[in-house]
Amino acid sequence: MHAPSEQGYIQQLSIDCVIFGYRHKQLHVLVPKLNFRGNFWALPSGFIYQHEGIDQAARRILEERTGIKDIYLEQFRVFGDAPRTNRAFLERLIQLNEDKLGKPGDQQFNRKEFDWFTQRFVSIGYYALVDINTVIPRKIDLDESIDWYPVKELPTMIMDHNEMVAQALETLRLNLDQKLIAFNLLPETFTMKEVQELYEAIYDKPFARNNFQKKILDMNVLERLEKKFTGAANKAPYLYRFRKQTAQ
Repeated sequence: MHAPSEQGYIQQLSIDCVIFGYRHKQLHVLVPKLNFRGNFWALPSGFIYQHEGIDQAARRILEERTGIKDIYLEQFRVFGDAPRTNRAFLERLIQLNEDKLGKPGDQQFNRKEFDWFTQRFVSIGYYALVDINTVIPRKIDLDESIDWYPVKELPTMIMDHNEMVAQALETLRLNLDQKLIAFNLLPETFTMKEVQELYEAIYDKPFARNNFQKKILDMNVLERLEKKFTGAANKAPYLYRFRKQTAQ
């Protein structure tokens, strides 16, 4: 396996992905834990090949971590402050894992890779929306684990990755109705109550039931199906699905 500095990536440019899923009335984020001592968590990330488009690279990284190709994906911000670098994180990681990585000055230590990783990096932030039931999280070689964490209970991640999640969530809220994207987080069919619970999880606040249902139905983007089987047909809610012709 070639070292990252030898794989033809665009130097000092990376992609970080905030992958949102929804279950148990909570918004979740997919977060890997790195396979090193020290409890390091980081967003799914990667680099861009010289011959590769930026969106293409983001989709490659997402497919690598989720196993799915058909995924709602949007760029939300570029993170490029002048002092933005991996150096502090890598120095601590190396200090705690000298048996694996060596230490500066040792023959085992890879100075070339350390210098490549610790330059200033500009990161392009993307967020993705997935039906959590269709995703089987996939580890890569650097991961100890990868799992879903409630957005309110995220571990402390490296660098500015927690800030990235906050920025992605803010953008998601701004785009939710205009781009009709919330339904990407739901299964193919759902009840109106489930839509309301999803919106309440994203905005972190309650909505009045009648006003919310009127707002959603007035968008004219849902198709009403048969009632959901509950054993009590007179009280069972209707199922809906997003109209195919308007899907994002």
